[in-house]
Amino acid sequence: MVDHNEYSTMVAFLAGAFVGTGIALVLAPQTGSETRNMMRGFATRAKNEMVERGKAAIETAIERGKKYVEVGRERTNEYFETGKETLRGAERKTARHRG
Repeated sequence: MVDHNEYSTMVAFLAGAFVGTGIALVLAPQTGSETRNMMRGFATRAKNEMVERGKAAIETAIERGKKYVEVGRERTNEYFETGKETLRGAERKTARHRG
């Protein structure tokens, strides 16, 4: 899961990229082919940045998921042991009342 802060950062990054692209196109003193090459390089860098941020978000989500699974396992084991102890206590009470 991507938390709200990481999502906001990505949105801000993309918004800045689009604004910067627009300004670069309007104010560009280069020829059309130079501008296209510049924009291609910018797009490649922006794509690579987003890929890296996406990978980091996925890794964070996986780590959090592993922690939740471990906590769930521990709680399940605790509940199971508590249930076994309760059942043993009930069996002892039943045996005392019969015997």
